[in-house]
Amino acid sequence: MKILDAHGARIPAIGFGTGSLPGQACIEAVGQALKAGYRHLDCAASYGNEAQVGQAIKASGLPREELFLTTKVWPGQFREADMIKAAEASLKALGVDRVDLFLLHWPDPAVALPDTIRALNGIARRGLTRHIGVSNFTTALLAQAWAATEAPLVANQCEYHPGLDQSAVIAACRGRGMAFVSYMPLGRCEVLALPLLGEIGRRVGKSPAQVALRWLLQQDGVAAIPKSTDPQRMRENLALFDFVLSPEDMAAISALARPDGRMIPFPRARRPDGSVQEFRDLAPVWD
Repeated sequence: MKILDAHGARIPAIGFGTGSLPGQACIEAVGQALKAGYRHLDCAASYGNEAQVGQAIKASGLPREELFLTTKVWPGQFREADMIKAAEASLKALGVDRVDLFLLHWPDPAVALPDTIRALNGIARRGLTRHIGVSNFTTALLAQAWAATEAPLVANQCEYHPGLDQSAVIAACRGRGMAFVSYMPLGRCEVLALPLLGEIGRRVGKSPAQVALRWLLQQDGVAAIPKSTDPQRMRENLALFDFVLSPEDMAAISALARPDGRMIPFPRARRPDGSVQEFRDLAPVWD
């Protein structure tokens, strides 16, 4: 398994996403993923299934130190006291004394970013997490966050797949020694129908999904957290290290990006004055 080293955080390059996995389906899927060999689990309080992830971890019998466990706090809980409560609730649900990585799920315009980053640092100081980071941050917001932080921000988790160009954000992460973690790496499976991925897959003896994931992992500092409920596909998504894409194939896949390639709509937040602001308005350009 390829490991990304970001400011001392050793992040398995392929993880297992748990979003939209409810109840028993989550327990079973996470259990199958751990059995298949995943050791990086991505969670969030907003997914509503941290307790189920915790049950699956306990049932697996795996030593805690073998797992890299990420969770996220949702906007509305970014003030220090609220964030502490949120982190403690996540740990209780997961059944662990700390996570490996604690992320801000989205920027929140209702709380000044320096205040949010100070609260995030407080989670690390209290020993509730080994490392801290962000999610869905633009290049401009990354610069502001780094100006306010004491501990290094080890990761930025963003939507990324062959249909979406994230080169500016990835470059900003590399320049700060951060990992860039791709969520929705298969573009809700829509990118798998792209003829180019099928063509390359036939040539190298891999599926379109494996080609797309290999394209991600072959980029310096990039990790991916695909999700599946099919044990066979889980295993396929791990089988990415016995082939290499040529520079020409890498460039051709990168060229598939579209201006309208983003699939996750931007949340909206209510500011203290009562007005509504889209998170994209926090920076001049949403990179």
